[in-house]
Amino acid sequence: MKKLAVFFTLFLALVSLAQAQDKKPPMSPKVTAESPDKNIKVVYGQPSKRGRVIFGDNGLEKYGKVWRTGANEATEVTFKNDVMFGGKMVKAGTYTMFTIPNAKEWDVILNSTLGQWGAYDYEKIKGNDVAMVKVPVSMSKTPMEKLTITPANNSIAIAWDNATVSVPVMKHGM
Repeated sequence: MKKLAVFFTLFLALVSLAQAQDKKPPMSPKVTAESPDKNIKVVYGQPSKRGRVIFGDNGLEKYGKVWRTGANEATEVTFKNDVMFGGKMVKAGTYTMFTIPNAKEWDVILNSTLGQWGAYDYEKIKGNDVAMVKVPVSMSKTPMEKLTITPANNSIAIAWDNATVSVPVMKHGM
């Protein structure tokens, strides 16, 4: 009976090891980025371009449609202090960030409803929007393979494919 128990334990260990080795890294890993002064933290799923058209009427993210601004769970932004987000007062706290991409400008939205998967329920929660700002799009000739959201001490930049937008963020009262 002891030999059977030892065999069964070894078998389970080998099966667990084989399963662990078969796990591939996620296609859109979760990324956490903080501003140098630690006032802004962004957590998002980081998709890759992988040869796809990203923005536009024929793109993965359609112009004029609400996007979770990342992959999987909607992106969350945390401010440790009250801020002016694109000129709009936002209290310290954690918010879901959505965007509405367009060719020349994007709407960047902060919403107080957390725990969203994608932007599927945005219409139901849009009454909880805390701020919506319009920002111009800068186009680059060299596409960025991975979505990158970069919080700086005074902005949050979103870059993917050939598009980059940046929202000014200032500590309130500065």
